[in-house]
Amino acid sequence: MTGDTLRETETPRRTARPHLYQVDLFRVLTFACVIAVHVIDQANNPGSVSAHGVLTLLHFTRNAFFALTGFVLVYQFAGDRFRAGSFWRRRFMLVGIPYVVWSVVYWGYSIYLHENYGTLGWLLSRLGLDLVWGTAYYHLYFLLVTMQVYLLFPLLRKLLQATEGRHRWVLAVSAVIHVVVLWYLHNPPFATGIPAEIWTHLPASFLPYQFFTLVGAITAWHIDAVHAFLRKYGALVVAAVVVTGVAAELYYLQLVHTGIPPWTASDVFLPALTVWFLAVSAGPYLLGTRWAVHRQENHALARVIRYGSDRSFGIFLVHPLFIEILVPQLPASWPQPWKTILLYLAVVALALATTEVLRRIPGSLWFTGRPMLRTDPSVLIPRRFRSPAPSDGASKEVVCSPTP
Repeated sequence: MTGDTLRETETPRRTARPHLYQVDLFRVLTFACVIAVHVIDQANNPGSVSAHGVLTLLHFTRNAFFALTGFVLVYQFAGDRFRAGSFWRRRFMLVGIPYVVWSVVYWGYSIYLHENYGTLGWLLSRLGLDLVWGTAYYHLYFLLVTMQVYLLFPLLRKLLQATEGRHRWVLAVSAVIHVVVLWYLHNPPFATGIPAEIWTHLPASFLPYQFFTLVGAITAWHIDAVHAFLRKYGALVVAAVVVTGVAAELYYLQLVHTGIPPWTASDVFLPALTVWFLAVSAGPYLLGTRWAVHRQENHALARVIRYGSDRSFGIFLVHPLFIEILVPQLPASWPQPWKTILLYLAVVALALATTEVLRRIPGSLWFTGRPMLRTDPSVLIPRRFRSPAPSDGASKEVVCSPTP
């Protein structure tokens, strides 16, 4: 969902810190789960108990991404030389432009798909509302909330600086607010009118995700202590993931047993699932830290993770389009879960191929939030047919590789 979906680009006057390779692995694993959530949701019967049981576990992704966003921002910009103006200009360009572009794309596709034609004024007003609420398509709210996090980040930095030594109390207050917000999402205080309309769009605001954003931010603030804890108590983290995962499934099955529909019993905003979301978000980071210790720069896995992390934002933006196109083509006779698995593989392959093309056109920054990749066409020619390279080093082959 850029939690932080982009590999971060430096803003002026920022002191660089070592790259955390575990963040790349975290991003790739979580984006893979995001696509799985959308594929399972679209390829299965809404009343499927088993499908929503899997979704109960996979719904950690949105909170994990906002934790990652808070983590990355604080890790990179916690120093005293932070400049809000430079930060906002860079961040809103990398996320805001793709948000507008893809909102227009999905707005147009929705009109075409449903033949929902009207007057030009009506269509434009609908687009305007989609941009305000993040509703052009079901995944674009994530970019809208991310920009809210960017907007508030200077205040978050000041909060962490002012409460140094008392961050556990900041988290405690944030957790209380989190539970209250989730409770009211399931028990809306407004039934009709403009307040009710605004309330229905609360999931596209910063409020339901402020706790996990703070968890990530405070984790980065105390990163050395967190890494020491993971080295010493890694087995405890793994046990917490297993125990809370089993508890989340039992809770889901209990709700279904009482007559609650599976789609409600697996809702991402159920307050009781917060403990599972916390534990499972720590799991990939723990795995990443262990992997980063033994990582070899030119190893195949390292290259795959680097490549996937670089392309992940573009894949996220485009993948729902292929789900929408492919689901109606799936034969009803195909059994589950094979139908879902094949759909997942097809969506990932098509989204990856599309992102690869978009990264190589002049509008790459608009469509993928990443600069255009430039490839020397000569690399497509077999080596034995190429002209000898100039001996004076005046020109060099440009290799096709992800930007750092």
